[in-house]
Amino acid sequence: MAIKDVRLTKRRLRSKILLKLKKQKEEDRSRKSKAIRRKLLRTAEFKKARLVMFYIALNGEVNTEEMIKAAKKIGKIVAVPVCKRAGSTMKPCILDGHGGLRKGPYGVVEPAVERPARIRDLDLIIVPGLAFDKKGNRLGRGKGYYDRFLSRVPKDTPVIGMAFDYQVLPSVPTLAHDVSVTRVISA
Repeated sequence: MAIKDVRLTKRRLRSKILLKLKKQKEEDRSRKSKAIRRKLLRTAEFKKARLVMFYIALNGEVNTEEMIKAAKKIGKIVAVPVCKRAGSTMKPCILDGHGGLRKGPYGVVEPAVERPARIRDLDLIIVPGLAFDKKGNRLGRGKGYYDRFLSRVPKDTPVIGMAFDYQVLPSVPTLAHDVSVTRVISA
């Protein structure tokens, strides 16, 4: 498939999934997010991780708020992505409650006071996606933040995608720069 065709297919797929996320009832999102949280907390990758990078959910994504609270409660250090400006790269910053939160580029919530974490110190990375497939291919929102970030992560660092069942597809169109995840947890 030509690059132009893959980009068009990705754009159509993003529109379909974004619509499903928008139409999903909040009680369904909450129930499924809790089921995904339970599955994550039982994984070997989560149990042995000390420093876990989560995302802060937006627009109907799998909600990570309770996952973050659970991780902190059992003594894990939590980082979340921070972007200085639209088009820049992401960096992990410790989420410790000091300084509060602010809206960053694209309305993504991030720590107001940045305490960067080194990428090589991350033991587990939890990522959002609009769609995933069984091979771990991921379709993001199209800005490339996670692909650029994940391309800098050590290959042995586990990366887990979070998705609702309807976001896990037989296959996801990919390009050479797309970075896959280690596994996907869905409900």
